Amino acid sequence: MRKKIVAGNWKMNLDYSAGLSLFSEVLNMAKDEIIGDQLLVVCPPSLYVYSLSQMANQSTNVSVGAQNCHQAESGAYTGEISASMVKSVGAEYVILGHSERRQYFGETDQLLAEKVKAVIKTGLKPIFCIGETLQERNANSHFDVIKRQLTDGVFDLSAGDFSTLVLAYEPIWAIGTGVTASPEQAQEIHAFIRKEIEARYGDAVAEDTTILYGGSCNPKNAAELFSQKDIDGGLIGGAALKSRDFTDIAKVFNK
Repeated sequence: MRKKIVAGNWKMNLDYSAGLSLFSEVLNMAKDEIIGDQLLVVCPPSLYVYSLSQMANQSTNVSVGAQNCHQAESGAYTGEISASMVKSVGAEYVILGHSERRQYFGETDQLLAEKVKAVIKTGLKPIFCIGETLQERNANSHFDVIKRQLTDGVFDLSAGDFSTLVLAYEPIWAIGTGVTASPEQAQEIHAFIRKEIEARYGDAVAEDTTILYGGSCNPKNAAELFSQKDIDGGLIGGAALKSRDFTDIAKVFNK
């Protein structure tokens, strides 16, 4: 049975003190208010991963992840961080393929395929992001874009390795814009993704794959989005910087 996950991407926000304070609030709220089996994954700047991992050590419903890592195990890559380094400081997840990494840092599907393999080899779980631009959607090529990103980025993995990752559909036109894909639009793409997984790996793998929605998800629209058959949670940006909002999004899955 696939896992319900609400992941928070802090991006390049908050100084160390503010980050510790926010995470402490999230931990306390999650302990007191999360009564389902959903998992909260907080992805802070890499500098904070160790401290947050130590704070979450006893938590049963909050994990820590990184926002990126390098594809090489080690070497002369000044300023970069390897997957093994990320794991060594307590992270369990790594976001890969976020649209900002693709757009601002030129990360290609081929490069991301290398990163995914490096992360899985280390024993971490990738949160692999895919999504189309507004121009691609208006041109009715969004299904082709999603299929290419899956095929070139992760579909050369074995079924066993593929089963370790989480997918996140993030329509680029909805990230940080306040514009959200309608529940119907989001479900349509999520169902398409699951069918592509089924065609490649079979029904069992497809049914067990967690697929998150990312793109201006907030406490007001989370319930309607997460009620869709193929949406298993969210990759949250701005709302993850507010402990109340982030926790309220995760509480949608309370049972």
